[in-house]
Amino acid sequence: MTDMLVKLYDLPEFTPTTAPEIIIRKPLGAEKTLIVNWVRENFEEGWASEIDITFSRSPISCFIAQQDKELVGFACYDSSPLGYFGPTGVLEASQGKGIGKALLLMCLHEMKTKGYGYAIIGWAGPQEFYEKAVGALPIPDSTPGIWKDYLGGTE
Repeated sequence: MTDMLVKLYDLPEFTPTTAPEIIIRKPLGAEKTLIVNWVRENFEEGWASEIDITFSRSPISCFIAQQDKELVGFACYDSSPLGYFGPTGVLEASQGKGIGKALLLMCLHEMKTKGYGYAIIGWAGPQEFYEKAVGALPIPDSTPGIWKDYLGGTE
């Protein structure tokens, strides 16, 4: 998968999810272990390590999506290299409600507020989604990018 570039100075306005019962918010420090374990159980170990790092940033550099008292999604930035968006994930049962886009926009708008001009979406999965949502462009020759020597391997 390739990396993608986003112009933070040209972002669309934040749009809430299409499901009013979904809350997008910053996690509390006390929720760290619960969230890291949830990411590990529902996504992958490497992503759990990355979201763990975001709790050491000031402010915490991730957002979560919850329905009632249950996690349904998350998104991070500055979790490995600075200036990168990701990882991000939404439970399959909760997809199609605008949660992924809302999480993406929350992170990118916060990156813009912190002074970043551009963001890199690392190892971008659904490229069409990022192109449509925020005008992201593929970065030529960026596969495997910073992950070329990753101990966990690359696909």
